Amino acid sequence: MKLTIERADLLKALSHVQSVVERRNTIPILSNVLIRAAGGKISFTATDLDIEIVEAGAAQIEQEGNTTAPAHTFYEIVRKLPEGAQIELIKTTDDPRMQVNAGRSRFSLPALPVDEFPVLTADDLGHSFTMHAKDLVQLIDKTRFAVSTEETRYYLNGIHLHAMEGDSPKLRAVATDGHRLALAEVALPDGAAGMSGIIIPRKTVSEVRRLLDGVDDDINLSVSEAKIRFDIGNATLTSKLIDGSFPEYERVIPRDNEHTLKIDTSVFAAAVDRVATISVEKSRSVKMTLEADTLTLTVNNPEAGQAVEEVSVNYDAEPLEIGFNARYLLDILGQIESEEAVFRFADSAAPSLVEDDGDTGALYVLMPLRV
Repeated sequence: MKLTIERADLLKALSHVQSVVERRNTIPILSNVLIRAAGGKISFTATDLDIEIVEAGAAQIEQEGNTTAPAHTFYEIVRKLPEGAQIELIKTTDDPRMQVNAGRSRFSLPALPVDEFPVLTADDLGHSFTMHAKDLVQLIDKTRFAVSTEETRYYLNGIHLHAMEGDSPKLRAVATDGHRLALAEVALPDGAAGMSGIIIPRKTVSEVRRLLDGVDDDINLSVSEAKIRFDIGNATLTSKLIDGSFPEYERVIPRDNEHTLKIDTSVFAAAVDRVATISVEKSRSVKMTLEADTLTLTVNNPEAGQAVEEVSVNYDAEPLEIGFNARYLLDILGQIESEEAVFRFADSAAPSLVEDDGDTGALYVLMPLRV
C-alpha cells in the first residue's frame, strides 16, 4: 500500500474513528484502526466490538492495499504535524510496520495483521428512514444529559427512541436516570412509522453526536431489533442496541401539577449556580421557597456556611417549599431555549414538570429532594 493524503482530511477521519477505541484493550487488534486503500479512496475503520465506525475519504493512491495501525498513536502523530502537510502512508509486505512520512518527519508504526480485525455485521436492518441532521442533534442534545450511568440498571444507560403514532406523528427520544427525565420529539420522518422502540447506548450517542458536528444535511438511519446504523456524510456508524425494556416513562410524567412558576431562565440559572457554590458535593441540594412573586434559594452547609438569594418571579399560587439537586436543575435550565422557563409543581414531595415555551416538543421531569 502506498498513498498520499492531505493532513486535514486524515485528521478529520482519524478524530472520528479513534474516539471509539478504548484506551485499554485486552485484545491488541482493538487498539488499531483498519486502513483500506482501493478505488481511489481510503477508508478508516475502528471498533470496540459494540460500535464500528467507518469513514471514507479521498487520497492519491499509488498502490492499493490494507493495513492496521495503533489508532491513538497514529491520531496524535497526525494532529501534531503542521497544517497543510501532505502525508504519505506506506506499507510493504516485507515490513511489519507502516511508514508515515510528512516533510522531514518519519514514523514507523507497528501493523497487526488485517485478517485479525473484527467486522461488526449489520445484516437485516429492515427499517430505514432519512431525517435532517439538526433534528437528530435536537433529540440528542435535549435528552442525553439525563442518561443514567448506573450500570446495574443497564436499560437506562441510553436514549430510548421510538415512533409516536396519532394525528401528529412524532419521533420521540427519552432518557432518565430515575432522578430526572428528559423528553424531546420531532416530526416523524417518512419511513419511520411502525419502528419499534429501541435503546441507543450512551457511548453510541456520544459518537453519533460527534459525527453530527457541522453537518447540515439529511442523514440515514437503519434499524433492527439488535442494531442501528447511521450514515452521516462520509461516515457510517454501526452499533449494537441495549437489549432491555425501557420503563413506562409516561406514568411518571405529572399531568395535574397546578402551581405554576415562570422565571427568567438565565437569571435563575445564575442564582442557582451561585448558591450551590457552598452546597454539599454529594447531594448539591438547594431549597426553593416560593411566595407571591418571590423565590428564595437557600443552601445550608454546616462546614461551608449558608447561601441565600432572592429572585423576582411570576408565581401567585400558595406558598411552597421544595428542594432540588442543583446540578440537575442547571442541566435542565441549560436546555431551555426561551428566555422564560415554566415550572409546574404539585407539592414538595411530588415530581415537578419543567417546560420550554421556545420548544413545545421538549419537557423535563425533576424529582425533589428532602431539604
